[in-house]
Amino acid sequence: MTTPLYLYIHGFNSSPQSYKVRQLQQWLSGLDQAERLLVPCLPYQPADAIALLERVVREQGARPLVLLGSSLGGFYATWLTEQLGAKQSIRSVLINPSVRPFDLLDVWLGENENIYTHERYLLTREHLQQLKALDCPQLQDPSRYLLLTQTGDEVLDYRQGVEKYHQAPQVVTPGGEHGFANFESYWPRMFQFAGDSELQRLAESYARDLCS
Repeated sequence: MTTPLYLYIHGFNSSPQSYKVRQLQQWLSGLDQAERLLVPCLPYQPADAIALLERVVREQGARPLVLLGSSLGGFYATWLTEQLGAKQSIRSVLINPSVRPFDLLDVWLGENENIYTHERYLLTREHLQQLKALDCPQLQDPSRYLLLTQTGDEVLDYRQGVEKYHQAPQVVTPGGEHGFANFESYWPRMFQFAGDSELQRLAESYARDLCS
C-alpha cells in the first residue's frame, strides 16, 4: 500500500512557519520522513490560494493525500476534498476549522500584516466574495473528514464545526485554544484516520515519551 502524503494548509495570516507546522516537520525530519509533508505558502487572495492548492493536489496524481487544514486552511481543505476527493483519494483532518470565513473576516477588512512573513496587504470585500464562492454547504462523503476541535477556541465558534461535520468522526476537546493546544497528542488519531499505521505507531510512542 502506498503511504499517504500530507499537505498542511495553514490559516489566515499564518505561514509555513507556524508552530504546529514546525513541530510536525521537526518530528518527521527526525524519522527521515520530512518529504512526506508539503506546506505551501499561501497567497492572501483566496482565489489564488485555492488555485495554488489545486495545482499541488493534482500534481500528486493517484497517491493517497491527507490534507491537514488549520482554521481557514480547514475551509480550503473542505473545498478541495469535495471537488477532487473522489478522484484522487483525498481525506482531510480539520483542525479548529473556519466554517464561514467570509463572515468572520469581515472585521479584518482593510490593511493587514502577516504575523510571520510581515507581508502587508489589503483585504477587500472582493476577497470575501472569493471565499463565499468556495463554500460547500453539503458534504458528499463525511467519512472523508476528521474534525479536531477545542471548545476554548477564542477566535472561532467550535460549535459551527461540530454542526457542519456532525456526520464525520470528531474529537472535541474541552478547553484549549485556537492555536490548538497539545497538537502532538492528537497525532496518533490523525495518522490512524489517514490509514498510516507506521506513523500512528511512532506517534503513539512519541506521545508516551512526552508524558513520561
